[in-house]
Amino acid sequence: MKTLVVLLAALAFVGAAHAQPNVVVILTDDQRSDTLHYMPTVESELVGKGINFSNAFVVNPVCCPSRSSILTGRWSHSTGVWGVDGPYGGFHVFNDSSTLPIWLGQAGYQTALIGKYLNGYEDGSYVPPGWDQWFAHTTNENAYFDWNASENGNPISFGSEESDYNTDVLGARAAAFIRNSGADPFFLYFAPKAPHLPATPAPRHAGTFAGLEPWRPPSWNEADVSDKPLYVRSSAPIDAAILDGMRERQLESLLATDDAVGGIIAALEETGKLHDTLIIFMSDNGFLWGEHRKAHKLVPYDESIRVPLVIRWDALGAQSVSNRFALNVDLAPTIAAAVGIEAPKAEGKSLLPLLTNTATSWRTSFLIEHYAQPWRVPGYCGFRSSQWKYVQYTTGEEELYDLRRDPYELHSRHREERARVIRYRDRVLRSPCRPPTFTPLPHCTIVGTHHADFLRGTGRRDWICARRGDDRINVRHGGKDVVRCGPGFDRVRADRRDVLIGCERRGRHLRLG
Repeated sequence: MKTLVVLLAALAFVGAAHAQPNVVVILTDDQRSDTLHYMPTVESELVGKGINFSNAFVVNPVCCPSRSSILTGRWSHSTGVWGVDGPYGGFHVFNDSSTLPIWLGQAGYQTALIGKYLNGYEDGSYVPPGWDQWFAHTTNENAYFDWNASENGNPISFGSEESDYNTDVLGARAAAFIRNSGADPFFLYFAPKAPHLPATPAPRHAGTFAGLEPWRPPSWNEADVSDKPLYVRSSAPIDAAILDGMRERQLESLLATDDAVGGIIAALEETGKLHDTLIIFMSDNGFLWGEHRKAHKLVPYDESIRVPLVIRWDALGAQSVSNRFALNVDLAPTIAAAVGIEAPKAEGKSLLPLLTNTATSWRTSFLIEHYAQPWRVPGYCGFRSSQWKYVQYTTGEEELYDLRRDPYELHSRHREERARVIRYRDRVLRSPCRPPTFTPLPHCTIVGTHHADFLRGTGRRDWICARRGDDRINVRHGGKDVVRCGPGFDRVRADRRDVLIGCERRGRHLRLG
């Protein structure tokens, strides 16, 4: 009931502002959360005049799964889009029958996609349902020059002239859509490719950040990776010059996106629509600049899952910073709530209570998930809270970080914090997170067989699961242990503080103290 009251209050606040706002989503590609101050227009026009979410994350740090979640408000385990290609990823896996543009179109909105849709979209003759105007990348999807697109189902190509630069072409079309939008409310989904590698800057911006002070956080080319899973331990440090050059190019490529944002703001001002437009700026995932010896996304470390998120809506007059957890699955339900429509099967939460300052409670942790790509990163399920991050891989490896004491994720505590690991294992078991090929670990730290076993605890806290057979179990003088007995006549030696489950029924189990 309390949640309903809060939502109604938020909707009443929004309704007083504007019944049907225009909506602009600006979605960059592989942009880190700590790069907005390199974009002067975004910094002044969005961050300075909106709400900056300092704890914004994606729930699967890969392009196609993240974009599928943004368009539906659902995790990968519900969309079925786990990667960028293959049997479990890409455009051909995505079910586009119920998406944000369809919901908005039914509410009377003009809709336009300009830029990147989903990895693997090459059939330019196909325009997904819900889009009135369609200008999407097809082949050469990562090229900044010499690229192809689908314009409302018709192929169009661009060359290597300065006027063909991808971000500039997309930005001009986005501004033109706003100027020609007429009286009906509109939804613009503007998705430039920057700063995705190869991160080719516009000629006018090349060299802008040459010689920028190097990026060297404590986790950069991490020296001691003995606590890390094998895919990190087997990675060599990356050449500093390569990392520095990549960072400079990515930042330079964002400057054309910043110009495009300026063009969108100008078009909204010229048409008198800025006041009544909900503007959302976000990236589909983050990116590592050498942290933990990695220079990509995919991984569960914060540089990969944390993203920029800024929301400006002048009708609300909100200008602040929010440290609440905001996720990519929240965008669709937020937009739907702002418009006053349903978001069918969305699993995220509307951010309106945070925008209107009417939230009385909020999520304190969230699920992250990823599909196994053996050549780079194993699949995983995990949870992140304000203090703890737990990750469980398809390989059976685990990581646990105390983010308050160790914000750079340098020392995994999965060996020291066995009780906490057990609780997180149980949480993964109870979660819907099941990437292909992923089998969750049992919450037990010691597991019996179907035969008569002798199971002995350690000096730490143990969770022992006996199975069939007449077992002998000894957990004396350890931590506060949990023993789950199985069928058979089990003899248990335990301390008084230990917890015995199924070990008390007379005639089948015997406890010896």
